[in-house]
Amino acid sequence: MGRPSLFLALCASVSLLGGLTFGYELAVISGALLPLQLDFGLSCSEQELLVGSLLLGALLASLVGGFLIDRYGRKQAILGSNLVLLAGSLSLSLASSLTWLVLGRLVAGFAISLSSMACCIYVSELVGPRQRGVLVSLYEAGITVGILLSYALNYALAGALWGWRHMFGWATAPALLQSLSLLLLPPGTVDAAAHRDLIPLQGGEATKLSLGRPKYSFLDLFRTRDNMRGRTMVGLGLVLFQQLTGQPNVLCYASTIFHSVGFRGASSAVLASVGLGAVKVAATLTAMGLVDRAGRRALLLAGCALMALSVSGIGLVSFAVPMDSGPSCLAMPNATRLSGFPGDSGLPSGLAPPLRPVTDQSPGRPVWSTSEKTKPHPGAGDPTALPLPALSIVPAAPPSPAPEHALLHWTALVCMMLFVSSFSFGFGPVTWLVLSEVYPVEIRGRAFAFCNSFNWAANLFISLSFLDLIGAIGLSWTFLLYGLTAVFGLGFIYLFVPETKGQSLTEIDQQFQKRRFALSFGHRQSSAGIQYSRIEVSAAS
Repeated sequence: MGRPSLFLALCASVSLLGGLTFGYELAVISGALLPLQLDFGLSCSEQELLVGSLLLGALLASLVGGFLIDRYGRKQAILGSNLVLLAGSLSLSLASSLTWLVLGRLVAGFAISLSSMACCIYVSELVGPRQRGVLVSLYEAGITVGILLSYALNYALAGALWGWRHMFGWATAPALLQSLSLLLLPPGTVDAAAHRDLIPLQGGEATKLSLGRPKYSFLDLFRTRDNMRGRTMVGLGLVLFQQLTGQPNVLCYASTIFHSVGFRGASSAVLASVGLGAVKVAATLTAMGLVDRAGRRALLLAGCALMALSVSGIGLVSFAVPMDSGPSCLAMPNATRLSGFPGDSGLPSGLAPPLRPVTDQSPGRPVWSTSEKTKPHPGAGDPTALPLPALSIVPAAPPSPAPEHALLHWTALVCMMLFVSSFSFGFGPVTWLVLSEVYPVEIRGRAFAFCNSFNWAANLFISLSFLDLIGAIGLSWTFLLYGLTAVFGLGFIYLFVPETKGQSLTEIDQQFQKRRFALSFGHRQSSAGIQYSRIEVSAAS
């Protein structure tokens, strides 16, 4: 039992450390941006370029990473991405100009995006059906822990000489530890163990398993062969509804809601980042405990339903209690608040604890120095969202809430907490778990990357349209529209998303092949009358 336990521990460390690296690299810019602006005299546009360069690298990885994963293998892709991350972190830590900073962020974005895709696929292929849900979901928990860790280090290094260089450099620590764990694990691609799964037999006839693995091209994702079109519809539907429910933008108002219930100045920012982070960690751990018991489908349905109720609740409350927009650098949309893979962790990265207040006009209310005149607009950012370019926070002392509005303020706070937790045990971890299961192993890397690219594109669309949408229909109706989208997402999950708990990857593949339409997955399957045969494959095969 010692060796299987060690094997599972190594798999868990690969998943957790991969997520930790991803979360840390995403959120570290929230603490490094202000000292960088002071040291290099960055304008708002230059800060926007620096923040958004991580996104550009991640988008590039989502376009080409799938081919690298399928061509060279999952393990090699992760090890390679860690080497790339090391180069990017070195460039950032030693940078003497904006050019090197942007280059380092580009390289780091490419590395964490490639690693995130390869990690989920690698772990899902290594472990059995009973452990797969927990270990793949551990990646999401690592993202949240990485974000919180970056906030802690940012705070600790804020007053240090060249502290931002150390902030960027520490990103290599979890990546190096992950590489050590990988060296003790097998390649994890198609090996004989994959053929030893139980193969279901329908109608008493043995299912023939071809030991010669089929070949798939990228275009097969859109064809009816082996129901690949149905699988692609499931994958794209999940990543699109994950973003179109407004998760990246709803949290822009987290700080405003915390202010409304009585938290002022720095305490509001600390509570928003640490408090919501604690809620997310608790919800993700809950998902890890339930994903192999209640199932993927049940968590998605429950999470999406609660997201619809909670975001609609915020919209209804804002009818009675108008909310001001959060702080940002420019009063225009930008593409820098983008959540990444896998599933957006949901901590307001722009709401990290205060780092280096330049002046202090009133107790507990830091004023951040910026190089340009700013005016507020919604953009405090989302959890894995990249923070807005200039953290120009000049909070005026808000009036105390009227007694008749106190209940509504706390209702909004409860709805925000519920929204964060619902995403964290539903769309957050489960989307990427399902994507790592539904595609054949020969094309899994390319298919995963294809869906991930739509995740980034949808987030870009949601972020850029947010201000225009608020200007057109108002904040309250915007939140209600997100709630309606979540209702549509609920219907999509019920009709099209399969339940894959307790099934081997081979069984899941066969279930898709035997059904021409994903709609048939919406109905609970009965295991009665299904026979199983264990197919032994010699090591030579």
